[in-house]
Amino acid sequence: MIQIKRAYEEATPDDGFRILVDRLWPRGLSKEKLKIDLWLKEIAPSPELRKSFGHDPDKWDWFRTSYLEELKEKSELISSVKKLEQEKGKITLVYAAKDEKHNNAVVLQELVK
Repeated sequence: MIQIKRAYEEATPDDGFRILVDRLWPRGLSKEKLKIDLWLKEIAPSPELRKSFGHDPDKWDWFRTSYLEELKEKSELISSVKKLEQEKGKITLVYAAKDEKHNNAVVLQELVK
């Protein structure tokens, strides 16, 4: 099972293995508070793509397609997430964006299911 959760929501035992999938550390959160098991910043969108998207819902389709293209070159990272799911049983992809429907964790979750 792979689920997603905002970094600013409290970590719970039900989260399982927590992976931060953002390139930047969430503002204002300590390592202790975030309770991340793995920071996989290499799987995040490129800085150029992230800045161009700017979390604008009107650019969602473009962002999603562009990010999926970037992820084609990161098949090892995708495989490692799938392997972790098999090993740990439950994975939570953690992201910092305010928009819960238009962010990179949503795309990742769709891809690794």
